[in-house]
Amino acid sequence: MPEPAELNRTAGPAGFRRSWHTKLPLAWLIVAALFLITSLTAYLVDLAVHPNMMLTWYDLNVYNDAGLITRQLPSILYSWQLSPGIGFTYTPFAAVLFAAGSLLPWVTLRWSMTVVGLVCVPLTVWLTLGGLGRRGLSRAAVAFAVSALALWTEPVMKSLLLGQIEPLLLLLVVWDLTRSDQRKWKGAGIGLAAGIKLVPLIFIPYLLLAGKIRQAAVATATFAATIVIGFIALPRPSVTWWLTGYFIRPGRTGGVASLVNQSLLGMLARQFGGMNAIRPVWLPIDIAVALIGVAAGALMTRTGRQVQGWTTVGLTSVLVSPISWDHHWVWIVPFLAMLAGLAMQARVLARLGYLAAMLATAGIFGNWPSKYSGPLAFVPRNSGLLAWFLPPQQIDRVTRLTGVQLLTWNLFVIAGCVGYLVMLIVAWRVWRSRPARPVRPGNASDTSTAADRKADAGWPAGHPALADNAGSYRRAGSRQAGSCRVDSPVLG
Repeated sequence: MPEPAELNRTAGPAGFRRSWHTKLPLAWLIVAALFLITSLTAYLVDLAVHPNMMLTWYDLNVYNDAGLITRQLPSILYSWQLSPGIGFTYTPFAAVLFAAGSLLPWVTLRWSMTVVGLVCVPLTVWLTLGGLGRRGLSRAAVAFAVSALALWTEPVMKSLLLGQIEPLLLLLVVWDLTRSDQRKWKGAGIGLAAGIKLVPLIFIPYLLLAGKIRQAAVATATFAATIVIGFIALPRPSVTWWLTGYFIRPGRTGGVASLVNQSLLGMLARQFGGMNAIRPVWLPIDIAVALIGVAAGALMTRTGRQVQGWTTVGLTSVLVSPISWDHHWVWIVPFLAMLAGLAMQARVLARLGYLAAMLATAGIFGNWPSKYSGPLAFVPRNSGLLAWFLPPQQIDRVTRLTGVQLLTWNLFVIAGCVGYLVMLIVAWRVWRSRPARPVRPGNASDTSTAADRKADAGWPAGHPALADNAGSYRRAGSRQAGSCRVDSPVLG
């Protein structure tokens, strides 16, 4: 019996058909592999021609120096500065990890981080497609193609340029979220990522609202363990980080109004004159956006659209974080993979829509050459698609914006808001179309049958698995019987 995730709706009463991707020719896999090889080759050629523009490992240098300080003079960990305004801002637990990394020779550490960053992109895409139920050669072909496209987006390129840990944290969270709910330690990846950088904490309330109580508890316990480890290894820096309010100061990581801070806070600060002017307005907006985004993600997860659910929360996390540098937008990698995975089982017109959305996302977040963006545009030497409209102006000297600057100087956050709103619309439609559970007259308790519960979990009406004896339709060897994901016409 085919897995329900491999089935799709048809217009007629027959109900289902095998998707085109189950019959994907081997030729498409070869073409996609060649696309990825070409993309990587172009990156290596560009690296050979412009080594100082492609890789500076600037942030990795901060990590490495912080690791050395942690080993030798930890008392100055949060007062030390690599250069004016540039210091270590991660957790004490992260400092312990970086101290271990600093034991490696600098050359080895640099190139190891670059290779890890490159590998994280296709692995994230692969896991996302697997979370959508895509299998076989089609999964590999689409993973190759999406990875080749994602490599040349500005957040990925900027992360590689700086030697950032962001792609690794993204992979850790996505890996954790795509594991089976039956895994004993599911949630530990989220807790570990949050122990290094606090933003992934948003996934804990998401797990709670999605009904994954045990996973949320594991994530919380793992995060708490990282705090304890930090206090044991670095007691004084831990007091500074956790007990003096240091970790909630947005300005500790750089200028809030800086052009490369593509968060809601950054956009408002640029428009209305800095952090102090917009603090009373920003905080309620941020809380509302976070709560709605988490609730929408949990709703989609409860109806069997798990990838769409946690992708929504990922977009929300970048929007509501006080500081979201351009390289923090690596969350577009699973977003692109999600669109590609949904296109694999969509009808022709819907498939074209998904592909158009992918191209638009890749274009907006593209790592465009400086001759199109200008040396002082969105990011020096690398920029978003529309930033070449900008007049010369210093990045950190932003005044009130007007006209096209409102779009181009806030390009990432506006694009993120559009994606966020689309996902909210999808969640609303899912909620409106949810099946009602029958309740027997005179009994207020839930008396739904096994078939009712499967229908609520996302099984399509009329499928044989809705029978009460549907246990025979479980995947061979699966530890999670009676669950699947079925795509609907809009974002699954």
